[in-house]
Amino acid sequence: MEEICAVSRRDRWANVVAVCAVGALTGMTIFGRQAGDLQPGWLALDVVVGIVACGLIPVLGRYPVQGALAQAALAMLSPAATPPSTVGTLTVAQRRPVRTAALVAAAGVVGHFVQELWRPINGLDLGWFIVLDVAVHAALLGWGQWMQARRQLLNSLRERALRAENEQGRRVAEARTLERTKMAREMHDVLAHRLSLLATYAGALEYRPDSSPEKLAKAAGVIRTGVHQALEELREVISVLRDSEIDELPGGRPQPTFGDLAGLVAESRDAGTEIRYAETVAAAESLPPATGRTAYRVVQEGLTNARKHAAGHPVTLVVDGKPGESLRIELSNPSGNGVPLAPGSGTGLVGLTERVHLAGGTLDHGRAPDGRFRLEASLPWPL
Repeated sequence: MEEICAVSRRDRWANVVAVCAVGALTGMTIFGRQAGDLQPGWLALDVVVGIVACGLIPVLGRYPVQGALAQAALAMLSPAATPPSTVGTLTVAQRRPVRTAALVAAAGVVGHFVQELWRPINGLDLGWFIVLDVAVHAALLGWGQWMQARRQLLNSLRERALRAENEQGRRVAEARTLERTKMAREMHDVLAHRLSLLATYAGALEYRPDSSPEKLAKAAGVIRTGVHQALEELREVISVLRDSEIDELPGGRPQPTFGDLAGLVAESRDAGTEIRYAETVAAAESLPPATGRTAYRVVQEGLTNARKHAAGHPVTLVVDGKPGESLRIELSNPSGNGVPLAPGSGTGLVGLTERVHLAGGTLDHGRAPDGRFRLEASLPWPL
């Protein structure tokens, strides 16, 4: 509301200044024509026409065409309307299409031509007056159209810059959201793996209370270390989801690669899971990092599910492939008794399927005819 009032006050002051300036030019025009015009009675007509023509200047802001045509008509009666009529023609040329502005300029030419016929300027030939009249109005028309085109160009550039800025901001926000979601998924997989290990050790303590003090102390130490690591990883997940400006995981921890697969298997074996691991991968160093990371997540999710749903049963893991074909992962284990060792969200395989599909691969999982649960993934491996 305050901005609208400020604009309205600005427009009123602009009209006052314009009327005063054009009124001064009108007074000078009247004085100059009266000095060379000996016919009585022209002064009163010039003063009245000048006042009316100047009074139409504020009207140009809302009705530019009507106001300019009225000023052109007044220009037929008196040279006092020439300065206001010039302002009207220029205003229309600045605000209206070229055809409308040309018609208004033509009306101005006709109005001044009629004025010259019955109130000629001493010492100026009619032919030269017509040339000057047409030239002046053509210049006003061209100037106004140029100003209109320039204003439209600046507005267009300003709008394009604003749209580009908004689009860039939207792309940055989308990229940050996508990156945060991806990092949160990575940390979710890591955290689920860590908690499944803790559940395995806790289950061993629960079902084997007669173990030796050394084994109990070792299991308790592993649980304590695992809990500490799980808390750190949970804190990282929360920070990723809370901080909109984060660019990488806290601590700069690198993403896992295919080379970390052996360590993942060894960690699961240390937790008490029997794993039969067979790897026949040729030229593993040429495996794309994204493919290796996806393979790691597939094996991690498979081992996590095996510990949850088939604790105490052996797991068979086969990884093979070579460049130009594909990287194949097959993980199988006997079906459990239907009671998971630790509760889960049930969305791990859904997210894993999406991850594999985004990598251009395929993922199948389910119960095989022999009663074992199988998880099979195939990832592209270009040359």
